[in-house]
Amino acid sequence: MRPNFIFILADDLGYADLGCYGGRAPCSPNLDRMAAQGLRFTDGYSNSPVCSPTRFALATGRWQYRLRGGADEPIASRARGSEVLGLPPEHPTLASLLRAAGYATALIGKWHLGFPPRFSPLKSGYDEYFGPLAGGVDYFSHCDPAGVHDLYEGEREVQRRGYLTDLLSERAVEFVKRQKGRPFLLSLHYTAPHWPWETRADEAESRRIGAKIAHLDGGSVETYLTMIREMDEGIGRVLGALEDIGAAGNTFVVFTSDNGGERFSDTWPLVGKKMDLLEGGIRVPCIARWPARLPAGRTTSQLAITMDWVPTFLAAARVASHPDYPPDGIDLVGKAVERDLYWRMKFRDQKAMRSANWKYLSIEGNEFLFDLSRDPRERANYAKRNPEKFLELKDRYRAWEAAMPPIPPDAKVSLVSGPENLAQPS
Repeated sequence: MRPNFIFILADDLGYADLGCYGGRAPCSPNLDRMAAQGLRFTDGYSNSPVCSPTRFALATGRWQYRLRGGADEPIASRARGSEVLGLPPEHPTLASLLRAAGYATALIGKWHLGFPPRFSPLKSGYDEYFGPLAGGVDYFSHCDPAGVHDLYEGEREVQRRGYLTDLLSERAVEFVKRQKGRPFLLSLHYTAPHWPWETRADEAESRRIGAKIAHLDGGSVETYLTMIREMDEGIGRVLGALEDIGAAGNTFVVFTSDNGGERFSDTWPLVGKKMDLLEGGIRVPCIARWPARLPAGRTTSQLAITMDWVPTFLAAARVASHPDYPPDGIDLVGKAVERDLYWRMKFRDQKAMRSANWKYLSIEGNEFLFDLSRDPRERANYAKRNPEKFLELKDRYRAWEAAMPPIPPDAKVSLVSGPENLAQPS
């Protein structure tokens, strides 16, 4: 019997925010339980330290750099109407491949891969869509940073009253309960805990900030943790819906984040946050549960990255990838393999590579070599102490970079978070 799939994506969640990753506050009981029932990755990474590039990789199973839209960091609201900044409908996706194999498919939550009429979830393999098309939106007004109302059912704008996290959770529960007896893919992409810093109790704060949802003057650790807990409560209801329809045992559920944490996040022992290639910007919580196949209560240090979940899900469903678009990711349930991971960012000319325990990092021309097994905080630069390894990784990075399309000169960087996120080794 083919498995069902639920992929749950948080937005800007820090590596150590959850209890099962050492979080200092009890904000994630359902996710902690899911980790105890499945597999927890200690070395799970996002394809990018910022939103939409990671989502290109998640949709396609390929390096986001292969597509023009993946070069913007991230796609901004001003890209509405663009013919190039988005996920091309002709490109195969996890959703389109599973749908062709008979799966029901739904994306509930954040899309951030371009705007209609050229781009939309319905043009990239999803039967159903409910959520915001852009990046960050207010949790009550559902408006983007430009003040544009951004909540859609399919490609039709809709008005819904309520706290966005709860609206997404409720729609996800409703979708799951309709799928009894049919294989399905549910992509549940929360906007939490992305700014603005608003809990269910903060509708007055939403009115106060109006369209200025970057919220540079708001938030607190307490608010942030409450946002995570409210997301976690919704995830608990979705997992409960699986039990209700008798599908929990054969549903492959994955939870992770699109990039590293923001200003209120906990990333201990890592340094760096969203927008940089230090570990805190790209290493993220990653939990997988599939009772029919994965043993419970395991932890793995296998290197994993967002794009791996496409070939992993396709292999589990016994669905072939498109021959013209071979995946760059690997099947994480298959035999463990040694592999290297790579990143690049136009912002501050950043480059990074992870190979076993070694990491090569370059920021604005300043180069580093770190042994992450001894120094996860990336403080001790081994470049001169181990010049052979440094040059080896640097050469392999150059070879990988040469195989990728160059960063287009018109690629945009959208900074809305403030300089406190721009840490670098001292």
